[in-house]
Amino acid sequence: MRADTTLAAPAPAGAARPRAGLFARRRHRELVLIWLLLAPALLIFLTFRVIPLLWNLMLSFQFWSPMKAAEWAGLFHYEEMFVYDDVFWTALQNTFVYMLTAPIAILIALALALLVDSKIRGRGVYRTIIFMSYPLMVVAVGIIWRWLYDERVGLINYTLRAAGILDEPIAFLETYATALPSVIAAAIWQIVGFFMIILLTGLQSIPPNLYEAASIDGASRTSQFFRITLPLLRPSIFLCFVIAIIASFTSFDLIYVMTGGGPGHATELLITYIYKSAFTLSQFDYAGALTIVMFTLFVGLALLANLLAGGDAGKVDIAD
Repeated sequence: MRADTTLAAPAPAGAARPRAGLFARRRHRELVLIWLLLAPALLIFLTFRVIPLLWNLMLSFQFWSPMKAAEWAGLFHYEEMFVYDDVFWTALQNTFVYMLTAPIAILIALALALLVDSKIRGRGVYRTIIFMSYPLMVVAVGIIWRWLYDERVGLINYTLRAAGILDEPIAFLETYATALPSVIAAAIWQIVGFFMIILLTGLQSIPPNLYEAASIDGASRTSQFFRITLPLLRPSIFLCFVIAIIASFTSFDLIYVMTGGGPGHATELLITYIYKSAFTLSQFDYAGALTIVMFTLFVGLALLANLLAGGDAGKVDIAD
């Protein structure tokens, strides 16, 4: 009996197409779902960030008022700003001085993070106490510190006079030389707790075996700090620095509550000058030009900070 040698017919070339088509449709549905989930956040970002920025850019090249039609101004507002406006240069200088809150607050927060990360009793309580200043409303912080600095009933003047350090009280917020440093101290007090939490998280993410290996090799505590701790804390420090830059350019409420930009523009920042130009002087076109300059400075400083930090300080590696 002869065996059946009939061969099975080969599968048609398009047999795998249904599977590939199913995969493509599934991928298409996932992309649609992703964009649907992102749509609300993107819409809010577009409405309250991108569109106002573009509108300010347009205003900066126009003579514009709510009561009359817009006219082309060219670079008039920028010429007025850089050549004739002394208050702009004062506000710009104060903004850069206010940025000193970044390194000072980071140094204090790093010292506190190292302290509460060590094996001391009650470190959880210390973390809570230090962090408590950050959740407070900025307006409340301004009111508290305005009372502390008060010339007549302020706690600081009372303590200094009771200790015999001062004979006469100091008008911290009414004196040109002390107003800005006083506001900077209040800003540091509020933000240092938040920076401590960020740096503490970075410290706790450092593998302990690195310190054990360094100790076996005979590295001192100082050498371990500068060769292990600081390099691995670079992303956390960069994050704190960027947050501090953002705060220095947007710290309107604290300045407005404590000093209102005075005395004599001693605490005037770019953000407060923009507000006064727009809503006090009704110079919306000039305020638009100030906004564009502030935004350009902010982006430039953020890029410079990233470059000085190595170029990839904010990089996040996502596993496949």
